[in-house]
Amino acid sequence: MFTFSVVEVRAVIARGCTDAEANGGFRNPHYGLLPGKDERPGLWIVGDEGVYLLSNGKLAEGQLALVIYADECDPKTNQDYWHYKRRYFGGDDGIVFIGGERLEAMLSANPEVTHLRAMFTPDTLQLCVVTRP
Repeated sequence: MFTFSVVEVRAVIARGCTDAEANGGFRNPHYGLLPGKDERPGLWIVGDEGVYLLSNGKLAEGQLALVIYADECDPKTNQDYWHYKRRYFGGDDGIVFIGGERLEAMLSANPEVTHLRAMFTPDTLQLCVVTRP
């Protein structure tokens, strides 16, 4: 499972929207193979060198997207991140799009929520919200 601060989740979505407004829309997570699909407010969960959330607005030349690592899978703070990523995300790199509207509905349903958890199964991505002290 991968855990992200709700404050950071909202920051990633907001940054994607700001970048999209400034640079002409949202990037396509399907490497251009499915034009128009998932080119809307949201974020990407990316597994490659660790697992992280990535803002999805189009970027200006030289600009970097906002990246927020999962608590459990940050190469800077967990020396076993590669093994953790392989076990819970899989050995291959990948991108999963999550729509901002869906996320905001989950987060707003309980104002006490502090974190978003993502769990991958062989066929699905399961999202849930949790409150930590």
